[in-house]
Amino acid sequence: MSELKERLSAAMKDAMRAKDKARLGVFRMTLAAIKQIEVDERIEPDDARVLALLDKLVKQRKDSASQYRDAGRDDLADIEDAEVVVLQEFLPTQLTDAEIDALIDDTIASTGAAGMQDMGKVMGVLKPQLQGRADMGAASGRVKAKLTG
Repeated sequence: MSELKERLSAAMKDAMRAKDKARLGVFRMTLAAIKQIEVDERIEPDDARVLALLDKLVKQRKDSASQYRDAGRDDLADIEDAEVVVLQEFLPTQLTDAEIDALIDDTIASTGAAGMQDMGKVMGVLKPQLQGRADMGAASGRVKAKLTG
């Protein structure tokens, strides 16, 4: 079992003991998503796969919160934001803009990327380094700006 999955299971047990229904719901949802991967793909996900799943869940919650706010449902958006906070406890610390730019510059130099045709090559090298530590959409935009500008 991956270390991250074990930490999530332990946190779920702690939330049960503390009778913290909000946190418990987040952990149950996350562990159910991990179980879905195990059943569908017949694999035991490693930490990298669990991290990618957590990153995806955070992105979904942020998108939902944004849509709820646009619809004037701040009460539901606050719930989504609270879930994001709980999930982010299990993600590595976020990179700063300067660190992301430095990684992008290093990757462009090491891959010899010359233009937009090399975007896929650059993102393929960057993704494992940024997974869970930065917004991939924003990073993609930065890579595109550097390759075109």
